[in-house]
Amino acid sequence: MSLTANWSYPTAIRFGAGRIAEIAEACAAAGIKKPLLVTDKGLAYLPITQATLDLMEAAGLGRAMFSDVDPNPTEVNAEAGIKVYRDGGHDGVIAFGGGSGLDLGKVIAFMSGQTRPLWDFEDIGDWWTRADADGIAPIVAVPTTAGTGSEVGRASVITNSQTHEKKIIFHPKMLPAVVICDPELTVGMPPMITAGTGMDAFAHCLEAFCSPHYHPMSQGMALEGMRLVKEYLPRAYADGSDLEARGHMMSAAAMGATAFQKGLGAIHAISHPIGAVHHTHHGTTNAVVMQPVLRMNRPAIEERLTKAAAYLDIVGGFDGFYDFVGKLNAELNIPSSLTALGVTDPNIDALVASALQDPSCGGNPIELTKENVTQLLRDCL
Repeated sequence: MSLTANWSYPTAIRFGAGRIAEIAEACAAAGIKKPLLVTDKGLAYLPITQATLDLMEAAGLGRAMFSDVDPNPTEVNAEAGIKVYRDGGHDGVIAFGGGSGLDLGKVIAFMSGQTRPLWDFEDIGDWWTRADADGIAPIVAVPTTAGTGSEVGRASVITNSQTHEKKIIFHPKMLPAVVICDPELTVGMPPMITAGTGMDAFAHCLEAFCSPHYHPMSQGMALEGMRLVKEYLPRAYADGSDLEARGHMMSAAAMGATAFQKGLGAIHAISHPIGAVHHTHHGTTNAVVMQPVLRMNRPAIEERLTKAAAYLDIVGGFDGFYDFVGKLNAELNIPSSLTALGVTDPNIDALVASALQDPSCGGNPIELTKENVTQLLRDCL
């Protein structure tokens, strides 16, 4: 089976090995003539990034790059990037990398023509309508990991450097105009990052599937996304050069991020504050807390996950699905608890308060309260 395709939902996705060569065409399709490539510090001088800059330069697009991006990007990173964008007279962004590079690149494009401060556009009510839509620059997204799915999302997660809270910035026009999903760009991911990002994709699919909200299309994507992770994440982890597995994982990441329009839940609600305060890897944190969240939500999701288990060829209904998650985590060498992940001496009350304010709470199958989230965090430690 050929893993090459063009999709539009509603973003145009150029999918297949070697398609980074089309970066100039993607910029032209998005209406970008002078892009700023935004990536993180770790990727900035790797061969895949430098080769992309070479392609840009050869096409007359320049080779401007901003890479002062933290693993959990902050408003400080955003302000610096916006200045570089404006000073350079750029007319669009190539968001390049994992979740951090993609999220910050999207925010720089979004804020490039705004006059209000970033936090005025947090994903609360209709705050997104405060933005000047004409001041949002076009975006080409190039993921180099297979997890967050930010390349097909209309929002970015940005950490407030003062309060250490993760905030979601949302606007419909933050959706990239063109995405290049080239599995060759993910071949160099270390096994640990392959595991963590892959489990992020699985968490997106799982929580979307279990969300009580109505969205049948998301439901189908979430179920098939879980199947792709089940089949191909162990292969990608064992052999990073397995392009078939890498390609299917890129699909799973995009599917998960599309599916969670239906909602997320407690996995993300507690992972966000833990990552913001303790600087843990987001996808790995999701994986660590996944089984305790499944136990807490069992009364509301047992029937639904029994059906999912049957589709995924997992024997034993809910219990079989729960055991599968534990075995997959073990196979991927995911830490068994937050303590093993490096979360020491946590301020549980503060984490609970932040979790209950997280927008992901609204998609959890059971209502999250101070009492059950406190117990959940203790179970995760």
